[in-house]
Amino acid sequence: MIAAFILVQILESTGNLSSLLKGLLVPLCVYVILAVSLNLVVGISGELSLGHAGFMCVGAFASAFFSKATATTIASNGIRFFIAILIGAVVAGIFGILIGIPVLRLRGDYLAIVTLAFGEIIKNVINVFYVGIDSHGVHFSMRDQFSLGMEPDGTVILNGPQGITGVPKCSTFLIGVILILITLFIVLNLIDSRDGRAIMSIRDNRIAAESIGINITKYKLMAFTVSAALAGVAGALYSHNLATLQASKFNFNTSILALVFVVLGGIGNIRGSIIAAVVLTALPELLRGLADYRMLIYSIVLIAMMLFNWAPKALEWRERYLGRFFKKSVKEGK
Repeated sequence: MIAAFILVQILESTGNLSSLLKGLLVPLCVYVILAVSLNLVVGISGELSLGHAGFMCVGAFASAFFSKATATTIASNGIRFFIAILIGAVVAGIFGILIGIPVLRLRGDYLAIVTLAFGEIIKNVINVFYVGIDSHGVHFSMRDQFSLGMEPDGTVILNGPQGITGVPKCSTFLIGVILILITLFIVLNLIDSRDGRAIMSIRDNRIAAESIGINITKYKLMAFTVSAALAGVAGALYSHNLATLQASKFNFNTSILALVFVVLGGIGNIRGSIIAAVVLTALPELLRGLADYRMLIYSIVLIAMMLFNWAPKALEWRERYLGRFFKKSVKEGK
């Protein structure tokens, strides 16, 4: 990541970085964080979650709401953005606990369906709320912005389906890289810790793990909550890169896209998730000039990456010709 950041800075300073690539830098960071956080649940914990966009949505709106509401009270954009990221992570983590306690008792398809429902519920709940602020405090309504009962000089912050407008654009590539490094530090240290080994033992053999006294619910909830909080960080970074934040952006397709990053990069393979997120986020934009052939090429790349990562013959070829670089991942089936 550091090498990629230095390369981007060199290209930008020499004027060789196009405006298209500049606009992709922050979204790349957002989706890398989202993919790594989801891999903690799908790859390390072994649970299938389809509601990751919901946690991203919670973090995005919580952080954007804070930034918009405190625009006049906190003068420094940097301090306000830092606090907004923390708020996004904490609120998404709390939702992770609240959803995880009842949901993580389910397995497989049932868990996937319930988490998918959570993502859709969050999106639709946000769409029906109108929130404004004035000197008397915060006002809520579920009808329209005119029924908030605010003073004439009050400010509408959340305007139903129109979302939040005027969020300060504080997200930069540097901040995105720093957040990716923090995410990797948290996830990799969790995996290598005693708690991480307990989580992976539950994934490999639930009955054996339970028989030696491992608290199944506790460790599954830990992975789920950390993953949700990191998704909230991705949402905070995402929300501060847009002029208008709408809940419709966090739909089912966003959750599926994050899952595609994890599966194509290799389930449980953090490095693979990063590479898949970068390639699959940048590719559609880089191919935009090809018009109708853009999605065809994108689909072919998806199929090729899937075969390269999972087909038995491809695994044998990687082990034979690519040697030590892929040796570990081949043995682990990644």
